Amino acid sequence: MRRSLLDQAARCAVDQGLGSLTLQAVADAASVTKGGLLHHFPSKQALIGAVFRDLLQKLDAQIDRLMSEDDSKRGGFTRAYIDAFFQVTLEGSESPWAALSISCMTDPHLRTLWSDWMQKRLKRHAETDDHPDLKIARYAADGIWLANLTETNGLSAKELDALREQLKNLTK
Repeated sequence: MRRSLLDQAARCAVDQGLGSLTLQAVADAASVTKGGLLHHFPSKQALIGAVFRDLLQKLDAQIDRLMSEDDSKRGGFTRAYIDAFFQVTLEGSESPWAALSISCMTDPHLRTLWSDWMQKRLKRHAETDDHPDLKIARYAADGIWLANLTETNGLSAKELDALREQLKNLTK
């Protein structure tokens, strides 16, 4: 039930926008009562926070998988981070990250979740990913992702792939 609620909340955030998301809409989409939803998530903020934490866990798994496939340790986290976020960028507004990332800028709770996640990852990979070139590559990936999210037409897949490769070249 909890999994269904998280998935439906993410889908509703994409379809309706996070500002328009209601507990009733999520409950309806998950085919449960609003009371059933409130049993798992006592508020809209708790539900949104849980969806964001769930996305961070999925991101963790994707980054760890990409790192395990990388032959070079130096910059491995940064390359995986770039690849993961360029995939999200290609998904555009269809990704739950689209709705939640914009809210992350204005919602202190989501911003703290993101910041804590990033600080833990950077601390874990400090030995291999603390070089200024790697920081620049990560910040550039963030900027490309945000710009593509906020621009009306965004970049083409071909342009995004070329930028991704240029950033990954900074990590070697």
